[in-house]
Amino acid sequence: MSTKRRGANKSNKAGIFGISVVVILLAFFLYTQIDSRGTELEKLRQQEAALQSKYDDEISRAKELEEKRIYVKTKRYVEEVAKQLGLVYPDEIIYKPKN
Repeated sequence: MSTKRRGANKSNKAGIFGISVVVILLAFFLYTQIDSRGTELEKLRQQEAALQSKYDDEISRAKELEEKRIYVKTKRYVEEVAKQLGLVYPDEIIYKPKN
């Protein structure tokens, strides 16, 4: 009977060793998966921050364009552009200095 127990002990040790190897491999696999997901998550957070920054810039640009759209419809803007083009009112007199 003692030989049967020794054989059973060797069999149990081999089984425990095999299970231990499987558990260690599984733990290593899970660790690598979690680590890669963490890296991917960090990249996505950086991308989200960059996109949020671009979004905020576009919102402020849209506000500026809206203000400019309103300003372009004013009489003051029309007069400024006409002055740049050299246009004058019909009753306006232009004085040019002599050089």
